[in-house]
Amino acid sequence: MIKVIIYQDSNNVYCGFRMEGHAGFAASGSDIVCSAVSVLVINTMNSIEQFTNDQFNGAVHKEKDVVSFEILSEPASEAARLLMDSLVLGLKGIQDEYGEKYIKIRIKRKQGA
Repeated sequence: MIKVIIYQDSNNVYCGFRMEGHAGFAASGSDIVCSAVSVLVINTMNSIEQFTNDQFNGAVHKEKDVVSFEILSEPASEAARLLMDSLVLGLKGIQDEYGEKYIKIRIKRKQGA
């Protein structure tokens, strides 16, 4: 199962995420749930880097199957907020379509927010 924690700041703005695991929907290389989630996550990280001036920390730990991302700019730009909203919309759509057996999303308040 893919476990995703989406972080919100004190204004309920999405400001980061942590994703770990594999969906287990199909064999490695054929898992459309993993592929869809990976595309959304990596595209969001790349888009925030390319299209905004926001500062962030992002890391991909392949050996641990973990991706983490945090927008450091406060407040985050309108573009970064839109991209994070789009990520959450896409991930929730995948969860709705395939179920929590394969992807589970939690929304959590950012520490110190």
